[in-house]
Amino acid sequence: MLIWLSQYLQQVDPGFSVFRYLTLRTILSVLTALFLSLLIGPAVIRQLGRLQIGQHVRDDGPQSHLSKAGTPTMGGALIILVIAVTTLLWGDLSNRFLWTALLTTLAFGVIGWYDDYLKISRKNSKGLSARAKYACQSVSALLAAGALYHLAQSPTETTLIVPFFKQLAVDLGWVYLITTYFVVVGSSNAVNLTDGLDGLAIMPTVLIAAAFVVFAYVTGNVNFSAYLGVPYVIGVGELCVFCGAIVGAGLGFLWFNTYPAQVFMGDIGALALGAALGIVAVMVRQELVLVVMGGVFVLETVSVILQVASFKLTGRRIFRMAPIHHHFELKGWPEPRVIVRFWIISVILVLIGLATLKIR
Repeated sequence: MLIWLSQYLQQVDPGFSVFRYLTLRTILSVLTALFLSLLIGPAVIRQLGRLQIGQHVRDDGPQSHLSKAGTPTMGGALIILVIAVTTLLWGDLSNRFLWTALLTTLAFGVIGWYDDYLKISRKNSKGLSARAKYACQSVSALLAAGALYHLAQSPTETTLIVPFFKQLAVDLGWVYLITTYFVVVGSSNAVNLTDGLDGLAIMPTVLIAAAFVVFAYVTGNVNFSAYLGVPYVIGVGELCVFCGAIVGAGLGFLWFNTYPAQVFMGDIGALALGAALGIVAVMVRQELVLVVMGGVFVLETVSVILQVASFKLTGRRIFRMAPIHHHFELKGWPEPRVIVRFWIISVILVLIGLATLKIR
């Protein structure tokens, strides 16, 4: 929105042309989202508390979590609001990638909101049924996949890029729809499973979004993409603004969500942020790199799958509790230790993901 205003103001002062630069708008996106989060965050938390929108804790969870009951939840609404406002302010609103990312995030946010609403109204930790939630996610993901497939302007946009190999790429064709579906839905649920400790999910999300700023900029720049051997996708660089908004909003939310948390993001935030990372990964053609950088999310998801499968097949549990962060808690690790160590792992994995840009 502001980019259009700057174009008009260039007639008065050529200096306003600086706002055309993607790098500056990305930096301003991060700072704007961070400032808005810190500015309105306290008011949002007070309002959530006033409305008695409190967290319901699992009865079978770690005993240390019982004290968290009643902590305001659905703070993810703050994250989504800030991301949307910031993206609309600094993004090029004629860009199809920007709108796809934003609308997909909002769609999954609505699903998460309804899930949280049911948990609060029923006063327990069971919200939307797994089947209903999965169905809603599926429809949203397939709509996003269909839009991207229909609007694709080059074969590159539907080609699977394999990390570390410059010439290895797979033309997906219509399979692109299935791939996109699994990436978006899988990423959304993976972040949701990870969101069980104060700040555990938001920091890896911020780190991955920051890395996607780099991937989006390189993929959308004809010179850098040619130099690094990354497929060029025209217009995808505008996602830098969207990812920058996630970084700023995430850091602002972490200010209030860090241990001991003043607010939880709830499903409204976790499902939306996971979907945002998934759809961005698809658009910058780095689905496999997302699996690497989001290794913590993958680990959490796999731990749940293994736990359920083992119990149904053998009657025994592999972990003391799943997702795996609860396993370490029950082993005696203090919550902050689990959180920070998972953050450190995320930093390492994100750096490995970024290394794929050069090691080909």
